Amino acid sequence: MPSDITEQRKLAAIMFTDMVGYSALSQRDDRLALELLEEHRQLLRDIFPRFNGTEIKTIGDAFLVEFNSALEAAQCAIEIQRTLAKRNHDVTAERRIELKIGIHIGDVVHRSGDVYGDGVNIASRIEPLAGAGGICVSMDVERQIRNALEARFEKLARTELKNISVAMDLFRIVLPWERNTSLKSERREARKQRSMPVGLLFAAALLLVAALIAAGVLFMIGRERQSQAQITQSGRPEGPSLPISEKSIAVLPFENLSHDPANIYFSDGIQEEILTRLAKIAELKVISRTSTQRFKSSPGDLRQIAQQLGVTNILEGSVQKEGDRVRVNVQLINGATDAHLWAETFDRKLTDIFAVESEIAKTVAETLRAKLAGSEMAAVAKAPTANSEAYELYLKGRFFWNKRTGADLRKAIEYFNQAIAKDPNYARAYVGLADSYSLLPSFGAAAPRDSIPQAKAAVKKALELDDTLGEAYATSAQIRAEHDLEFEQGITEFERAIQLSPNYATAHQWFASGPLEALARFDRAIAEGKRAVELDPLSLIVNLDLGYVYLNGRRYDEAAAQFRKTIEIDSRFYMAHYYLGEVLQLKGQLTEAIAEYRTAVELNDDPIALAFLGQAHARAGQMDEAQKILARLTEEAKSRYVSGYSFALVLTALGDKEGSVDALERAYRNGEGNDLRIIKVDPMLDDLRGHPRFEALVQRVVAPKTNARE
Repeated sequence: MPSDITEQRKLAAIMFTDMVGYSALSQRDDRLALELLEEHRQLLRDIFPRFNGTEIKTIGDAFLVEFNSALEAAQCAIEIQRTLAKRNHDVTAERRIELKIGIHIGDVVHRSGDVYGDGVNIASRIEPLAGAGGICVSMDVERQIRNALEARFEKLARTELKNISVAMDLFRIVLPWERNTSLKSERREARKQRSMPVGLLFAAALLLVAALIAAGVLFMIGRERQSQAQITQSGRPEGPSLPISEKSIAVLPFENLSHDPANIYFSDGIQEEILTRLAKIAELKVISRTSTQRFKSSPGDLRQIAQQLGVTNILEGSVQKEGDRVRVNVQLINGATDAHLWAETFDRKLTDIFAVESEIAKTVAETLRAKLAGSEMAAVAKAPTANSEAYELYLKGRFFWNKRTGADLRKAIEYFNQAIAKDPNYARAYVGLADSYSLLPSFGAAAPRDSIPQAKAAVKKALELDDTLGEAYATSAQIRAEHDLEFEQGITEFERAIQLSPNYATAHQWFASGPLEALARFDRAIAEGKRAVELDPLSLIVNLDLGYVYLNGRRYDEAAAQFRKTIEIDSRFYMAHYYLGEVLQLKGQLTEAIAEYRTAVELNDDPIALAFLGQAHARAGQMDEAQKILARLTEEAKSRYVSGYSFALVLTALGDKEGSVDALERAYRNGEGNDLRIIKVDPMLDDLRGHPRFEALVQRVVAPKTNARE
């Protein structure tokens, strides 16, 4: 390759459009064909930029367009078809402009102003299947946008595409204005109605009104009964009201039947490994471990558990480990009917445990009739390590990592390092190490500058060893967005993480509360946050982060409701109290806010909770109390990590804008990106907006960054 030709590889959404019947029209009337071609090009070129689309090239009557996200590509395609549908409504058939649109997301290579790769090839093969006025997308696109797009998807038959080795699952987007009939048949029906006698029209109208009234009454009665049925004795809704997918499952904690109670880490690990494998399967909805840990296997409660978790099926079991032998009992149960769908006992050597986990996951998928793509089949069957000692050490690391305290994270780091010593090529152990180091600052156990470099090194090694780990991409993306403030790079890696592990709730959670929130892309952030809650409905942090996205999007009523929901799950979760205090303060309820801040401080000595209380005292005119808290934070900073943001909160409320900006600039220099990432949208810093140094800092935080890792 000549040295002056450079290549750039990236993950991108590719859209192909093609005019229907253009070649035939050119043969009949080349002047009209050229006129419509130019009109269509102008219409589309006006729409592309509104969705951040980049026109790569035109190929005759076709467009090749690149987008940063699948969601933007789909929204653009819908807008194109909506615009053309309106245009076509009042023109003759010969002057109609109809397009077929295909969208795929995948790796592409930029070279000499053009784009190549599977992402382009597959999109071009999908487009002809869309039909006139239609949009066809790949399963990878549908997976990323199904919860963010207000549209219905119609799955097509599994399709063999030319020059594509594996048959693909494709979907048609059912456009909002579509009905069971076409636009043409709707117009024919409208003409029939206009030709009806007036008396018949009047009678039809009366019948329609009566039917609507009756339907409304029945609907309200139904809603009333449904609402009553969903209220538990505690007065709270019990489970979701939306239809529950038949391909949804929760894996409950496995019972430890070993003689040694210390082997609980092993039974927990088996549960998590099976869950992780199932989570790779896009057609399944798989509830995260955080929510399922609240339940022990208890057949009598399965119906209620399934309803509370929003699933149809439950997998439960037990593990007995003795020496180098292990016995795993599992049974798959329909939670709604209590019917046993499948049960099995596996007696194996410890070295065969990965084969057992893989077989269980495959059988569950087959029983629930979930189709596995080739990459998903490989991911489910993959053995993460050949060293059983390393595997046990890894399970111990995850056991302590899941406890989420500073001390337990340190223990987790020890075990992950021991696992790596046994198997230096154990990619998931490096992911565990990165996860632990990256969370230390969040629990006051380390300053970012003392732990984030280790997290970066660990996740880099994990991806070098295995670039198919969605969890690794999520951790890498979280570090980019939260600490390096590389938001666009973070978005790319989060999309890759979700593509590889669609049921990984943490990826959706971090995506929402990371780069999307920081860049004020709140519609998408809320959609991702809701998806995370759907996959992990009882997780405190997942529910909390959705509330925080609402808060920074200035949707205060929804934020308050979400924080109260989090407190209902666990009233001792201190972060939910100080965030609820924040939203109450922003709603003008300062007295109630101070009460929530005090509760948070009583529950945990986290400096940020104390800072919120200090700034509230200042806002209430209690300057002496605020100054006391500022002095306390200053003293504590001598022996523990206190973020610059904590000082900025109190100083801003005290009216010291220069001191507040000083604290924020110091935080920026010290690499405290996790506190600064939302500086563009944070309502608590509104008093600083317009200050020249503050605005300059905002620009430094949100400005696109050069990829420092490459």
